[in-house]
Amino acid sequence: MIHLSRTKSGKNRSIPIDAALYAELANLKPKTLGGNLFKPAYNQFRHAVEKSNLQLPQGQLSHVLRHTFASHFMMNGGNILVLQRLLGHSTLTMTMRYAHMAPDHLQEAKTLNPLAKLTLY
Repeated sequence: MIHLSRTKSGKNRSIPIDAALYAELANLKPKTLGGNLFKPAYNQFRHAVEKSNLQLPQGQLSHVLRHTFASHFMMNGGNILVLQRLLGHSTLTMTMRYAHMAPDHLQEAKTLNPLAKLTLY
């Protein structure tokens, strides 16, 4: 579990992480970064985005990573309520703005509905 204390909303949040990742992070020494595990890399990310010719809306440079995470989480079968908690949103409406679905995301209706498990004679 990783604990986030400096969130946009000011609310503390805990995010479950894999044991192997936790072990790797535990080896890092955040002493010189004021408690942060990683140095800011905005300039490097900006350079990578420019080099790849991505066109992002003004002010969305690093925010696109959050949208990408949310989209892939949902496309890989993630639960929208879990995503809401991971992103720290107070409303599901806000989470839905982040979670762009795959074109076939409604196909779950075929297998997850109550009628799909009935045996017809």
